[in-house]
Amino acid sequence: MTTALISLLLLLSSPPAPAWQATATLDAPEAHQAAAADEKFVYAITNDKVARYNRASGERVGESTGKAQHLNSGFLHGGQLYLAHSNYPRTPEQSQLMVLDLETMKLMPAHDFGNFGGSLTWAVFHDQHWWCNFARYGVNNAETFLVQFDGDWKEVARWTYPQVLIAQLGRNSLSGGIWRDGEFLVTGHDDPVIFRVKLPERGNVLELVGQQQAP
Repeated sequence: MTTALISLLLLLSSPPAPAWQATATLDAPEAHQAAAADEKFVYAITNDKVARYNRASGERVGESTGKAQHLNSGFLHGGQLYLAHSNYPRTPEQSQLMVLDLETMKLMPAHDFGNFGGSLTWAVFHDQHWWCNFARYGVNNAETFLVQFDGDWKEVARWTYPQVLIAQLGRNSLSGGIWRDGEFLVTGHDDPVIFRVKLPERGNVLELVGQQQAP
């Protein structure tokens, strides 16, 4: 019996984790790729732009300027909105971290990864480091990897994902992720599932803790 099969059987035999519940919705057709929110606004993200909505009224109050091809996630940090960006589906993969100035709504490059071996799909800042996910697709999606960078964008470490998680993604990859309570909550391309993973005590394969249904 393979390690992946054993992990899957243990996961399936565990008590089901409580599902996430929707508490409100906001009509934002641009939220095709992702969304981020602060106290006043929701930022709806599609491939080539970001739209800003007033959280209280639901009114669309702004739109980004600047060129983008494939934005894939957003993370608010230091009063700016940082967005994963790539040239997907073109190859070889070229990835950048973009930044949206929330005063001017101008979208600009923040860091260029070049051809880093995958398409950047999400990036978050935590514990003085950037954590960036580079996706691979199709028969190569098991090669999707997470990288920890220091403040000078030097690679500190990298990890791949457990086979039992990758097996649930089909030919797609992981499109969203965020730190929460010492774990990463990561999402696939379109399934309403949140995977909980954590850094391993040793080795370079992330540990699958569990999964939860999401709206």
